[in-house]
Amino acid sequence: MTSDRKDEGTPAAAAPRKDAPARVPGQGGGATPVLRLEAVRKTFGRTVVLRDVDLEVAPHTVTALIGASGSGKSTLLRCANLLEEIDDGAIFLDGEEITDPRADPDTVRRRIGVVFQAYNLFPHMTVLDNITLAPRRVHGEPRARAEERARELLERLGLGGKAGEYPDRLSGGQQQRVAIVRALAGRPRLLLLDEITAALDPELVGEVLGVVRDLKEEGMTMVLATHEMGFARDVADQVCFLDGGVVLERGTAAQVFGDPREERTRRFLRRLVEAGRL
Repeated sequence: MTSDRKDEGTPAAAAPRKDAPARVPGQGGGATPVLRLEAVRKTFGRTVVLRDVDLEVAPHTVTALIGASGSGKSTLLRCANLLEEIDDGAIFLDGEEITDPRADPDTVRRRIGVVFQAYNLFPHMTVLDNITLAPRRVHGEPRARAEERARELLERLGLGGKAGEYPDRLSGGQQQRVAIVRALAGRPRLLLLDEITAALDPELVGEVLGVVRDLKEEGMTMVLATHEMGFARDVADQVCFLDGGVVLERGTAAQVFGDPREERTRRFLRRLVEAGRL
């Protein structure tokens, strides 16, 4: 996306800090990032939701977006999938600018899987039909091939006997796992997960997070916005703390959770500890 932003009033770039964030595993080794955001800005009316966000996601890594509600985590994911149009900056998928006006959003979305906190399953369709709808209609897969992959994924995620069920016959955790299967059915290059446990009862959270952990072990590249701090600490290769639409701090999970550099990050984590959530 071509920027019309002028440089007047923009402070000169600061010299690199000596205490720069710890290198994220898999980054800096020459591999093209799966996802890259450059100076991405997004506003809603007069409210700036994302402020010149830079982000790189290396292949086969998990990036966790943490921060208070309203910090911009979900908007960042929606921009990455072109569900929201950015106002400035650029977004790249495997080195190709997907915010270029000439890019086809539908083609881009075929390479990105998204799971939201609301399951968004079609209630009048069976689990199998929910999963195979996009592969058949969007990707043009024959029904037999789409159903074969869907059944394989359902089996892997512990839902082998649920293909013929309707969503209202499933628990919340099962519905969210079906939503993950649906996102995986299109063989995405990148998986975006937006607060996928937020609508679940506490006893169902573990089964969904277990699926994400398994996907990490299989090498799926993921970006997840989450309030599950313990899980982010355990599974993420890179953690980004957002505050007021800015990536205020980033680094490895050990660095951000164990030795945060910014006072705002320390306050955020301290409140979570006091609330028994970390």
